[in-house]
Amino acid sequence: MTGKHGRQARRGVADMGGSGTGTLHRRGFLASASACGVAALLPAAAPRAAAAVAADRPWIPSDAVLEALPEWMRAFGVPGVGIAVVEQGELAWHRGFGLADIQRGTAVDADSVFECASLSKPVFAYLVLQLVDAGVLRLDGALVDYHRPAYLAVDDPWLERITVRDVLRHSSGLPGWRADPGHEALRTRAAPGERVDYSGEAFFWLQLAVEHVTGQSLDQLARRRLFGPAGMRGSTFAWDAHAARHSVVGVPAPGAAPVVQTFGRQWPLLEPLARARGKPLPAWTWDDAVRALPQARAAAPEGMFTWPGDLLANAAASLRGPVQDYARFLCHVLPRPQRQGWEIAEATRQAMLAPQLPVRPEWLYKSLGWNLERIDARTHWFFHGGANAGRYRTFAVGDPQRRRALVVMTSGGGGTGVYQRIVRAATGRDLLAFDL
Repeated sequence: MTGKHGRQARRGVADMGGSGTGTLHRRGFLASASACGVAALLPAAAPRAAAAVAADRPWIPSDAVLEALPEWMRAFGVPGVGIAVVEQGELAWHRGFGLADIQRGTAVDADSVFECASLSKPVFAYLVLQLVDAGVLRLDGALVDYHRPAYLAVDDPWLERITVRDVLRHSSGLPGWRADPGHEALRTRAAPGERVDYSGEAFFWLQLAVEHVTGQSLDQLARRRLFGPAGMRGSTFAWDAHAARHSVVGVPAPGAAPVVQTFGRQWPLLEPLARARGKPLPAWTWDDAVRALPQARAAAPEGMFTWPGDLLANAAASLRGPVQDYARFLCHVLPRPQRQGWEIAEATRQAMLAPQLPVRPEWLYKSLGWNLERIDARTHWFFHGGANAGRYRTFAVGDPQRRRALVVMTSGGGGTGVYQRIVRAATGRDLLAFDL
């Protein structure tokens, strides 16, 4: 989210990328799990024998899991779910469940556009690494050398030390989001490179740097370098006719206070301004947002648009698309027998998934755009979660060694309880990240 309430929601996202807080505590399982032990931890609705959770078992949800899914959705107040699976490096399976819009009674289908929330960050990291491969950016280049926004604090020398690498591995020392970006300068709260501070602000600053060096908006760059080549035709960081027609409408968790200020409320208010200016929202840059801010404030409820960043696509949180589009992206994060020219180099892909900073030594690490969990002495799985506006919960996980991945997108504030059960049942593993 980019509005006031969105910033409040984002500050609640965990350092592991919005993976949420688990309801089950089973760390003994992580220390020493037998195949029978794994089966015992899966939901009662989906019993499995030891062989069914063997390492080479596909991650496509079983019939038993799919039969149990509607009950999980009702229990956690989640109207819509999308699941997609990658096997052997290719999209193997995807399905939608429930309603995309409760008011209209429309079902989730292959065109349904989910808010990816913080799953936006790994996609943007991939775009940045493409630019690193092209020599446009340096991974260890100082961010101020590429762009220095006017909203940076003038008395903070640590800002000079923040690198592109620091942003992607969340070691910039910057906060998650400022409480009042319209009046508050951006400053660090820790020295860069020394600790993990999960920061959407850092990603947004890097977004403006990318915009500055490429001369393109975030969405224009993504469409040219990733969405088009990867076949992610329903994806956008902004808002277009397809997103308006097919966007899934999220709901708060049962008993939670509703958050009105969502992307779904903001973007339609900006569309008339974009038409009047003759420039579609996906093409807007920072300068466009600065010029349009007074008109946006006049057209919106008080407090909805407080600074130019509220009017822009957001590399940290605003990606939206069908669940299978995200799975297509995951295919290019996994090893591939033959890489195409537009993809990041194989050495860069390996660096993207290499441990950078420990979050919990020996178990959890930050990499470049992803989180890593150690599975055994040789294997790390990558993962990331997302949470937007108390209405959307998402999660993606991948096993590079076996070239498989799973992504779950939900349209309910209670979606964490749903995606955790899906991931446990499909992968046979209770991720340590679920208890952070």
